Amino acid sequence: MNKTIRRASVFCLLMVLALLVRATWVQAYQGKALADDKNNRRNTIAQYAQPLGNIIVAGSPVTGSKKTEVGDLAYKRTYTNGQLYSAVTGYSSQAYGSTQLEGIYSDVLDGTDNRLKNPADVITGKQTEPGDVVTTIDPAVQKAAYEALGEKKGAAVAVDPKSGRILGMVSTPSYDPSKISGTTDGDTWQQLLKDQDKPLVNRALRQPLPPGSTFKLVVAAAALEDGIHGSVDEKTDSPNPYTLPNTRTVLKNENASAPCENATLRTALKFSCNNVFAKLAVDLGQDKVKAMSEKFGFNTEKLDVPVRASESVYPSGMDKPQTALTGIGQFEVTATPLQMAMVSAALANGGELASPHMVSKVTDGDGNNLEEPDGADSERVVSSSTAEQLRSAMVTVVKDGTGTNAQIDGTEVGGKTGTAQHGVENSKTPYAWFTSYAKDSSSGKEVAVAVLVEDSGAARSEVSGNGLAAPIAQKTMKAAIGR
Repeated sequence: MNKTIRRASVFCLLMVLALLVRATWVQAYQGKALADDKNNRRNTIAQYAQPLGNIIVAGSPVTGSKKTEVGDLAYKRTYTNGQLYSAVTGYSSQAYGSTQLEGIYSDVLDGTDNRLKNPADVITGKQTEPGDVVTTIDPAVQKAAYEALGEKKGAAVAVDPKSGRILGMVSTPSYDPSKISGTTDGDTWQQLLKDQDKPLVNRALRQPLPPGSTFKLVVAAAALEDGIHGSVDEKTDSPNPYTLPNTRTVLKNENASAPCENATLRTALKFSCNNVFAKLAVDLGQDKVKAMSEKFGFNTEKLDVPVRASESVYPSGMDKPQTALTGIGQFEVTATPLQMAMVSAALANGGELASPHMVSKVTDGDGNNLEEPDGADSERVVSSSTAEQLRSAMVTVVKDGTGTNAQIDGTEVGGKTGTAQHGVENSKTPYAWFTSYAKDSSSGKEVAVAVLVEDSGAARSEVSGNGLAAPIAQKTMKAAIGR
């Protein structure tokens, strides 16, 4: 063999080896990445090759599948009462992906989750019958909250204090996921994206806003736990009006005639006295208020229910005037409706916070459990004595204070109103809040509810937690306890 032929042979051999190495690398190391690539059309074809599994509410599916007439995607997602349940289900779209429970459990719902396969299926890659996701949602509670919110822009969350089961989760304005589930829904999709009211945003979980005076419950809990005050009926040292430390800024109360000077915590919650809680925050110091807020769930980056909630924030590095403003739920304090429901739930449950969740189990096609998140551990936030005292004060708020619109005949109801400033120097319409709980002695049922009304279209002078948010909470609580 001459030199030229030998060199050509060696070169060809090296090329073949290089191709083998590259093929091995692609198949062995890059195969999964390529298979999982969002631009891999085969994944979408496989996802919609058969009817999807369902999201279940009270034993009945609120989702379905419909045979498509054209294209390479055999089925598309359908929804029953889509607008009612969109904050729970999210959407599954052939063109725009999946969100909420549809996104988190997409592998279960389309049958590709390995837990659904027998060993032979895993080896062959055979697609198996999809599974279902069973929620904790109570349809009566969901409907009551949705109808009560109506045309208002806002959200409501209802939680079982003992178990942490989310009974209702509503965000308005809503949208119908069925209208964006196919491949020809571009106009509807663009309308949703351009809508200034942001219907695709789950306000119950994903839009933290200043909680206003509902945060006073957290400050009151810190004061009782720290021992600054021995009871909710002990007078505070609270001048009225209160001047923010090291400033000439006078912090006024909404009700100028309310008995807020040196008021007890009960009276201060009843009339929502800013002077009391601003001074308490300064007296406690930001570190203690922050520590208490974090026990309730603030500053938690990964709060999954299982959909991840945005972080509710209690800030750090403040001066005394800023710390004072956090005492009334302003400055840079933010909270989601879920977070404020967690505050009331912990107090209603004797000071223990059960992990909130809205999925009770995930099953295979035969109904066998794959996951059962229900029954999560509880964490103690405050002592049972502190919880009992704050519940008593919250009852006073509803009985003859700022939260009378939440009353339910024959039922123990406690709550706290909030009207949070919005815009530079409060130039925009304030946010209306209400966080509450209800206990029905005859049935033993109980619930914690938080409501945010971001915008109702009402005149600025008519915006209040009692006027706008409390009636929504009342209707939601009545549905939860069967009244």
